[in-house]
Amino acid sequence: MTIHKEGRGLILATTVVAVLLNITVASVPSYFSPTVYSVLSTTVLVLSIVVLLLVLQFFRLPAIEVIKNEKQVLAPADGKVVVIEETEEPEYLQSRRKQISIFMSPINVHVNRMPVAGKISYAKYHPGKYLVAWHPKSSTENERTTIAVKMKNGTEVLFRQIAGALARRIKWYVKEGQPMEQGDEFGFIKFGSRVDIFLPLDARVTVKIGDITKGGKTVIAEF
Repeated sequence: MTIHKEGRGLILATTVVAVLLNITVASVPSYFSPTVYSVLSTTVLVLSIVVLLLVLQFFRLPAIEVIKNEKQVLAPADGKVVVIEETEEPEYLQSRRKQISIFMSPINVHVNRMPVAGKISYAKYHPGKYLVAWHPKSSTENERTTIAVKMKNGTEVLFRQIAGALARRIKWYVKEGQPMEQGDEFGFIKFGSRVDIFLPLDARVTVKIGDITKGGKTVIAEF
């Protein structure tokens, strides 16, 4: 288990603020009665530790073993399956597709991983709103990225990082023409968010609504 690079600055800042706050509290005991000061100092210390632990858990980066299989689609994110439906993908593929959406809560690992191997054929960032991630219009109106990958057999799979009401920092690490392996990290979304993935209509979905996924581990569909 390590800490993701996206969280190092925030963790440092949180630690500095916590230390300074506790030093400040420790320097003013004469302003309070012993009982009040004891409660205050203990409360500030406990809250500082809790906040720091929450930040650390959010940016955790567990080591995983990716089992690669060109006939399988791996979950691009940790979270819960909230949508499985046939829909139109109008931005790039411009065709009917099977959509699987995974909602990522603040307690999930927020690393995003390649569901299949191939070459990045499309990558675009869209500024937008910050509707709650499960809102029906979040996939078309929220801040988001759209990334497509072309597999070696010519099949294209598209996935979309979508910001939520709290998630306003989408990070992506790929560009068009870049080759990627299945399970490679392609991005990160800070705080609650969602990832949509669009598959060919002949893909067989292997998850159901409410299932919990692990990015780079859970098989969500097969070709």
